Amino acid sequence: MKYEEVLKNAREKFNGSCRVCRICDGVACRGEVPGMGGKGTGNSFIENVRALDRVKINMRTIHNVSDPDTSIELFGQKLSLPIMAAPITGTTINMGGQVTEREYIEPVVLGCKNKGTYAMVGDTAVPQFLLDNLDVMNKNNAPGIVFIKPWENKNIIGKIKDAEKAGAVAVGVDIDACGLVTLNLHGTPVKAKSIDEIKELVASTELPFILKGIMTPDEAQKAVEAGVYAIVVSNHGGRVQDYTPGTADVLEEISKAVDGRIKVFVDGGIRTGVDVLKMLALGADACLIGRPFVTASFGGETEGVELYIDRLESELKGAMTLTGCQDLKSIDCSVLYQGK
Repeated sequence: MKYEEVLKNAREKFNGSCRVCRICDGVACRGEVPGMGGKGTGNSFIENVRALDRVKINMRTIHNVSDPDTSIELFGQKLSLPIMAAPITGTTINMGGQVTEREYIEPVVLGCKNKGTYAMVGDTAVPQFLLDNLDVMNKNNAPGIVFIKPWENKNIIGKIKDAEKAGAVAVGVDIDACGLVTLNLHGTPVKAKSIDEIKELVASTELPFILKGIMTPDEAQKAVEAGVYAIVVSNHGGRVQDYTPGTADVLEEISKAVDGRIKVFVDGGIRTGVDVLKMLALGADACLIGRPFVTASFGGETEGVELYIDRLESELKGAMTLTGCQDLKSIDCSVLYQGK
């Protein structure tokens, strides 16, 4: 299968909920929530892509770099590349209704497992979706990372225990979902969390705990105080708050505030291996990619997901070669063009 076929097939299965644009920048789908777009004007989704586009890199070709090493150690395991599939849940609500939750997530989980990385799965207003996601992980012996919406802590802790039983390697809360309109529409309210509430969640499990939805240095400091393993710099794909900056605009300052005390992951507008290189140079340890994995799963199932990961790895290796980076540790701010 060629990747162009994956895109064509996905366009049909999305049933109009996503146009599978040549550039996935949030313009055509602005305001489509429920759907695959950004909230309100769509500015936050659009700005994620534009912020990354503004980042330029220095090309270097006089060096000894060959066959760059893209592997990374996370959660006590060696991953083949610093890329994981972001948690996206709610096929019937947001993705056209032609593909079930299990039909979407199983290819993502298997494709990531086969290519040496992790898929992240999540929950939503429909409890069965999380149960399906955990069942897919368990039955396929494919450990992944489980994200839970910011419900009441008692509810979250119960779901963390379910994730542990399913073989999760890490758990987390996408705290940026506290304003997600689709959850409130279904009568399942979510809310922001205090530092003490986050500490309670961290203490409820021996698994690494990740807090997703950090967009300012002061909140990154609070996450460190709460004892999390990692944060995800994220505006929830632009789906919860209009007019936020792009994640690439805030990542460097947040990474400096964290100063290596916890892991820093990032999502938002990442589409290619070059985008991954940019985010690592800005201070991320690893990247999460969302919408393109949905397209890959819809359009080519497990093979489509594997094709997309292969594409990312090839692009990242090419970008590392052309910036003189032999491994991920050598990717730093010197890769970035600072201008005059």
